[in-house]
Amino acid sequence: MKYFCFALFLVLFIIKLQRCDGLTTRGQGLKGRVQRDRRNIRPNIILILTDDQDVELGSMQVMNKTRKIMEQGGASFTNAFVSTPMCCPSRSSMLTGKYVHNHNTYTNNENCSSPSWQAQHEPRSFAVYLNNTGYRTAFFGKYLNEYNGSYIPPGWREWVGLIKNSRFYNYTVCRNGYKEKHGSDYAKDYFTDLITNDSINYFRISKRMYPHRPVMMVISHAAPHGPEDSAPQFSEHFPNASQHITPSYNYAPNMDKHWIMQYTGPMRPINMEFTNFLHRKRLQTLLSVDDSVEKVYEMLVETGELDNTYVIYTADHGYHIGQFGLVKGKSMPYDFDIRVPFFVRGPNIEPGSIHPHMILNIDLAPTILDIAGLDTPPDMDGKSILKLLEPEKTENRFRSNRKPKVWRDTILVERGKFLRKKEESSNNNKQQSNNLPKYERVKELCQQAKYQTACEQPGQKWQCIEDTSGKLRIHKCKGSLKVSAKRKRTRSLRSRGYSSKEKECDCGKTDYKPARGERRNQRQLSQTNQRYKPRFVHTRPTRSLSVEFEGQVYDINLEEEAQPAYETRNISKRHYDLEVEEDLEEMLADDNAVGQPSSVKVTHKCYILANDTVHCEREIYQSSRAWRNHKSYIALEIEALQDKIKNLREVRGHLKRRRPDECDCSKSYFNKEKAPRNKERKKSNHRLHPFKEAVQEVDGKVQNFNESRRKKKERKQKKRLKKGDDCSLPGLTCFTHDNDHWQTAPFWNLGSFCACTSANNNTYWCLRTINDTHNILFCEFATGFLEYFDMNNDPYQLTNAVHTVDREVLNELHLQLMELRSCRGHRQCNPRSRGLETGNKDGGSYDPHRGEQLWNGWEG
Repeated sequence: MKYFCFALFLVLFIIKLQRCDGLTTRGQGLKGRVQRDRRNIRPNIILILTDDQDVELGSMQVMNKTRKIMEQGGASFTNAFVSTPMCCPSRSSMLTGKYVHNHNTYTNNENCSSPSWQAQHEPRSFAVYLNNTGYRTAFFGKYLNEYNGSYIPPGWREWVGLIKNSRFYNYTVCRNGYKEKHGSDYAKDYFTDLITNDSINYFRISKRMYPHRPVMMVISHAAPHGPEDSAPQFSEHFPNASQHITPSYNYAPNMDKHWIMQYTGPMRPINMEFTNFLHRKRLQTLLSVDDSVEKVYEMLVETGELDNTYVIYTADHGYHIGQFGLVKGKSMPYDFDIRVPFFVRGPNIEPGSIHPHMILNIDLAPTILDIAGLDTPPDMDGKSILKLLEPEKTENRFRSNRKPKVWRDTILVERGKFLRKKEESSNNNKQQSNNLPKYERVKELCQQAKYQTACEQPGQKWQCIEDTSGKLRIHKCKGSLKVSAKRKRTRSLRSRGYSSKEKECDCGKTDYKPARGERRNQRQLSQTNQRYKPRFVHTRPTRSLSVEFEGQVYDINLEEEAQPAYETRNISKRHYDLEVEEDLEEMLADDNAVGQPSSVKVTHKCYILANDTVHCEREIYQSSRAWRNHKSYIALEIEALQDKIKNLREVRGHLKRRRPDECDCSKSYFNKEKAPRNKERKKSNHRLHPFKEAVQEVDGKVQNFNESRRKKKERKQKKRLKKGDDCSLPGLTCFTHDNDHWQTAPFWNLGSFCACTSANNNTYWCLRTINDTHNILFCEFATGFLEYFDMNNDPYQLTNAVHTVDREVLNELHLQLMELRSCRGHRQCNPRSRGLETGNKDGGSYDPHRGEQLWNGWEG
């Protein structure tokens, strides 16, 4: 029994030791895994970007692989928008997290990848921040429209950037500083496959060489942007695609919308056939992107990085194909151009979740920084969407007052060349008046206290007066002008003396000039004595006249009798030999002699006669070689003169801008001191109509901008003339499509046509609001036109309902729009939803009772 107990104790002791050993080994293994995870705790980030991909026209319906991976495997945002529906401005906002009015890239040309962009905004992109914190950053694909490949943007360790705009074949990329040309071989050169393979290889190599360092990649596809060349295996897909035929398709003209929508009429049959063809080609290019997303997903699965990688899929803006009669394009403020697809998958993101929050392209940069564990810089206008992706926590059933997630319900949409200011007197873009009539605005303006008194307030310039018919009129205050006139009179009397302190004009010795009253009396006296004439004033006739012709000076005696028109003996004896005399006789024998003094010598061989006919030497008419040489000589002369005229115009414009102060010596001497003071007084006391007080003078920057714009127009016009392009109308953006546009099947063979898609005055600022009670779009155009759409009742923006909106609501929307147009930083640019606990303290939410100040409206 004793041995049995001892043996049992020994067995139990051994078993306990084994358990302790197992626990120790397991603990050591757990500790090692935690340490290894901590070294790679930051996730990888992959941004997949498409070009010109829409949501409203059904482009995502054909991308089944992408929808399965991103939509079913991640989160989708149904209200994703862009702040500017144009390529370069939207991409600049994605890189910097800023609105267009803060990074100043207004269009695809102006400031797009310019030196100022490279110096001020490019060093503050999200790539720079991630690269500084240890991320292996890489960019593959289209960067900015005007990127020329001369440099590598800061923040990117691996760089394969497309030079200039989108292409699928025959393009050039900048690969880590070296330009690499590609041809038309699909296996080696198709752009979508090239950047997909390069990005996958880079990710694999990075994880093999640096397994504990996170990777951030951008895969920027050219599809479905033009020229819409698809892969050969997809060239026969979607022969009957019709998703683009929405209720707004060919809905034209639209007389209740802004100018280009009024100008655009219904499409012709060839245009409608083109829209069907174009939509099919766009969908075919997206199938290659669909395969690319699947390849990236399979690579993440193979490397074991899927659960530690955030993948974001979106586009730079939407697109329209036939909507409102516009054949193709973007840049409109409507949902088909500003709404984009947006999907996110990654750690802690619930698969298949749908989020109705409004997100923008400016939220991409803050979100990527937040994923990397970095704070949002104060100059970025967007916000991170990570908190929207957090799964809902299990709440206590006894706790009913759960706070909702605070997020914006209004965004700013802006587009156009904001630096350009039209002069008040221009007749090209007149103010369109779809707002209140003038008498209503006068009535509203007269409600202000400063216009109700009869010119009694100090400094009052305008007053409201009711005429005999009962209508209110705005008149200048004339009583105050009399007082000011008296003051001006006394000042002018005091300033008649000479003053050495002020700068005077150097007019030489000027005689004394009488005062204004004396000069008036003298004029009256001269008018009464007009019947008395002086005796000898210019009564002697002219005796001779000197005339210069072809380098020779001829004296003409006017007192002699009229000589024959052509006397060859006098001229030939003095200036010509016999051979010249014979030639001259032959010339004079011709019907149109070229030696007569009344002709004008244009070239060394051609003249313009008195009867406006042209006559050249006989050699030009008889020899084709001489005719050709002289014609080429004239063309060169015309070109040289045109260049000289252009230079003279530039100098004239420079002189206008650098005009010195006026110095008119013809006026009386006391005006020398008076003129500068009057000029300053006019600047300080300008008396503009209240409707025109907002109009300001064009400053130097705007003048330089207009000058560069004029030169750019001249260059474009020369290119059009060389190409023989007649598809250009003033103020419109037009394009020509022909049979040679697409280089891959299916081919277009219905001939060429011209279509206009936008206008130079298509500059606007819009509010897009979505919340529990509102789903609206409110736009103010640079021409003064207003548009308002209620998408709850009109989801396709068919009818402009601005006339049905109360004036107070329009004033409130205008004030809110002005706040967003000038916002800087995410604290100002993200108004919160109304009805939350924050109330209206954020200063940007919609509330029709918030402000007391009313908007005076656009002039028109």
